[in-house]
Amino acid sequence: MDGDAWRVNIWQGRFPSVNSAEDGWPTTAPVRSFAPNAYGLWQTVGNVWEWCADWYDPGYYRRSPAADPPGPEAGSARVLRGGSYLCHDSYCNRYRNSARSSNTPDSSMGNAGFRTVSVSPP
Repeated sequence: MDGDAWRVNIWQGRFPSVNSAEDGWPTTAPVRSFAPNAYGLWQTVGNVWEWCADWYDPGYYRRSPAADPPGPEAGSARVLRGGSYLCHDSYCNRYRNSARSSNTPDSSMGNAGFRTVSVSPP
């Protein structure tokens, strides 16, 4: 938290019974509800887990290229990053983009989504 302003949409209160919604949102927050980060990206952590194109392999980074690893060629689960509005300090410590979670591509979760990106003209 930065003073009294929340910078991310996560569970506040006693999980799983009381979400005080101190950040203003008991579930998902609309796009641009929180200030962008130093790179100009909006809500890269919290709100919803973000699906990634990479297949999940817990040992992949130990043997991958150091620069821009492409991810495994196949797998049974896809990478999720960033945490969600259901994350609470008592159990979810993945409030950073580098932390990976996973789930099968055919799963359905109300706290997962994806990021669309557009490039601004120079």
